[in-house]
Amino acid sequence: MTKDTIAGMDFYRDILGSPKYIVAPMVDQSELAWRMLSRKYGAQLCYTPMLHSKCFVEDPKYRKDSIQTCAEDKPLIVQFCGNDPKILLEAGLLVQDLCDCVAVDINLGCPQAIARKGHYGSFLQDEWELISSIVTTLSKNLRIPVTCKIRIFEDLDKTIRYAQMLERSGCKLLTVHGRTREQKGPLTGLADWNYIKKIRECVKIPLFSNGNIQCLQDVERCLEETGVQGIMTAEGNLYNPALFEGRMPISWEICHEYLNLAERYPCPPSFTRGHIFKILHHLLALPSNGEFRDRIATGHNIQDFRSVVKNLEEKYQPIHDGLLEYVPEIPTENYDLTIPPWLCHSYIRLPPDQHKLKLEEAQKRAEDPTREKRLFYDVDGNEISRKKMKKLRRMSRKPTKQGNVQSNRSLFDPCVVCHNPVGMKCSYSMCKPCCRNNFFTTNQACGGHKVLKKSISL
Repeated sequence: MTKDTIAGMDFYRDILGSPKYIVAPMVDQSELAWRMLSRKYGAQLCYTPMLHSKCFVEDPKYRKDSIQTCAEDKPLIVQFCGNDPKILLEAGLLVQDLCDCVAVDINLGCPQAIARKGHYGSFLQDEWELISSIVTTLSKNLRIPVTCKIRIFEDLDKTIRYAQMLERSGCKLLTVHGRTREQKGPLTGLADWNYIKKIRECVKIPLFSNGNIQCLQDVERCLEETGVQGIMTAEGNLYNPALFEGRMPISWEICHEYLNLAERYPCPPSFTRGHIFKILHHLLALPSNGEFRDRIATGHNIQDFRSVVKNLEEKYQPIHDGLLEYVPEIPTENYDLTIPPWLCHSYIRLPPDQHKLKLEEAQKRAEDPTREKRLFYDVDGNEISRKKMKKLRRMSRKPTKQGNVQSNRSLFDPCVVCHNPVGMKCSYSMCKPCCRNNFFTTNQACGGHKVLKKSISL
């Protein structure tokens, strides 16, 4: 066993503390407040959200906002994306001095369009020479270890060679997501644990498995079947942060805990909104809770989100306590309702073939000329297009955003003559041009607009 291999196993055991339960790096979702909640419920290792190395190096504000941690937030690994060894090294040198992170992780697994556009994540996986240069450069010049997170190739042998190349380049710990780059969105499907097992047999550095984790039993089964050192989860953790404890807690109780932590460790409202949507996912999916979905979507602060959570608690706590009978809103023959929707549990995706059938059915309905089209209305009851409706919803989330003309106008009542904003002190609920015209036709002066007889030259 080489010196580098011993260092890798020592790092896992002595620095990380031999963790089995790991929370994945998640863009805009694994912020400090969420990491602290996850640690309370059994997570033994957490990652920061994916950070863009170039922004981290060049933008002090981005750097300050990105690295938010505390004494209890340990062990912590900081993940970067990028394609330039020099910039990634500079980011690593900065982070090893900014916080008590124990390692720098290189994102080689992100399959999203933003990663394709930025040329990082899984879109580097065919450029082995570049990847090797990145890992080698950081491994030789940082005083903390370098780890990597990858996706598999369809070719098992190529995947094994890929993992071995990373090990030779200086990677001290490898996380393998058992899906290919193309397995995302409706094509997600199942992660292949057999690939992960084969990689485990062919590398000597510690290995984490990622994918197919929806409950604690999945964690235990994956550990046994693959022989990896630890299990990483992303979606499973977001829908049920108590997954590693094998529990399904009451969703509003988890929401209250998270909101308290978000007050203590502030983060953007969009982060908080995303977490509340996922924790309450199964409740918000019920037809009768559309109002609550809309209120979360337009919420701007913790108080707005807390109000929705409190209202849901008031509605479902008596049912949970057995004081009221729960009548399922969705037919049981189409959905598994053995788990009450107010308990946190995983979201189960449709298999790709079923998703394809669902899309085909939706396409047929959309092309049916006899179908009844859904209508959309503005706050005044006027029929509008779907595009206009989406725009109004986006604007309602940020009513004070500079340049948001429509949202600024919505703060005023419309003129009774035209649709321009009415003057705040107009005696006749008109805009100034209409008020002046009204004076000429009716001789009615307006003190609010100062349209007085002496101010008009006839």
